[in-house]
Amino acid sequence: MSIRQRSRLRRRLFALLAAGLGGIAAAAISFAMAVYDAATPNQVPVVAPGEPVDTGRWVVTIHEAYLSPIPPTGTKPFEPDTFLVLEFDLDNRSAATSNAFHELISIEKPSPAALPGPTYYLARDKWIASAINPNMPERLIAVWELSSGTPVPQSLQLKLRREIYKQRDNLYGSPGWFEDGAAAMVELAVTQGRKGAPL
Repeated sequence: MSIRQRSRLRRRLFALLAAGLGGIAAAAISFAMAVYDAATPNQVPVVAPGEPVDTGRWVVTIHEAYLSPIPPTGTKPFEPDTFLVLEFDLDNRSAATSNAFHELISIEKPSPAALPGPTYYLARDKWIASAINPNMPERLIAVWELSSGTPVPQSLQLKLRREIYKQRDNLYGSPGWFEDGAAAMVELAVTQGRKGAPL
């Protein structure tokens, strides 16, 4: 083997060694960052009722939670029933009319498995809420019908979901709003009947 060939071989081996060491270093740094992120998660802020929360697509203000024997429609059920009612303001900050608020608020405590999914009403006409227009804040009412035997909660811990807008998502390359963890937690007592001003 000539001196030139040995020199080339040496350079190739050195390049392979450098690339391998670089890959190992990158993998080690990535692993260390993942371990650090898992060990020190971002604290989700706890906000008081009445405090607006920017969740990305929406600004949400939780007002009160209470128990009621009738739904917001005012029609008394044939059988005695109990409804868990949550009133909140919702402001659509996106550019389009949207009804994508059904997963925005979730009950963390008591266990969400103990409650059915809520029905959403518009406070202004006491009927089922549909899409919310941009820059036209609405008062909404979320209602859970508590089935017989369901423990009546004394307080609620709510999670408000954060969403971010991407011009291109990673899967399809199309624009949209995507979940980005929790924006805030809200803790409030559940009262017997409504305390706020008449709607």
